[in-house]
Amino acid sequence: MEKLLELLNSVHSLSPALSAQLSEKITGRELGKRKFLLKTGHVCRYLYFVKKGLLRFYYLKDEIEVCSRFMKEGEIIIPISSFFRQQPSHEFIQALEDCELLCIEYRDIQYICRHFPEFHIVTRFLTEQYYMSSEQLLIAFRMQRSHERYAFLMRQFPELIQRVPSKYLASYLGITDVTFSNVKSKR
Repeated sequence: MEKLLELLNSVHSLSPALSAQLSEKITGRELGKRKFLLKTGHVCRYLYFVKKGLLRFYYLKDEIEVCSRFMKEGEIIIPISSFFRQQPSHEFIQALEDCELLCIEYRDIQYICRHFPEFHIVTRFLTEQYYMSSEQLLIAFRMQRSHERYAFLMRQFPELIQRVPSKYLASYLGITDVTFSNVKSKR
């Protein structure tokens, strides 16, 4: 829990009362490898912080899995539309490794925001970071060739090459397994 509170404090100083409220409401959860944190059609009722492990977001397009994001230690998992609007998700979230997570319920976040206005600064910052990351990926992948996408992946997320199966990385980069293998072997 300390790492999460440190992260939140780095965004904006948390009052002792807010820290106590978060400590009271945040719970732990373990998720085994290949297990689902969220399935399409279900509503995400929790915001998660990854203490340990790696997860992937993906959706189905014509019955093919398309990886859209990976979340690892020290990151906050927010399926934006499902969580903030409390509507069914269009994505799956699956553990690629055994995971230890911290979680807080949507209703508790709403309560904290109503009673601790300074927490709005934290939530706004985290949402901005999520959107900027998504935009950076979108621009990189729309404007680059396969070898440039792979180079981007190596620069931005080198640890994923070791931790994520190639078929998921290929899907994430929007290329075939064969193209991914060829690009990887040329580097």
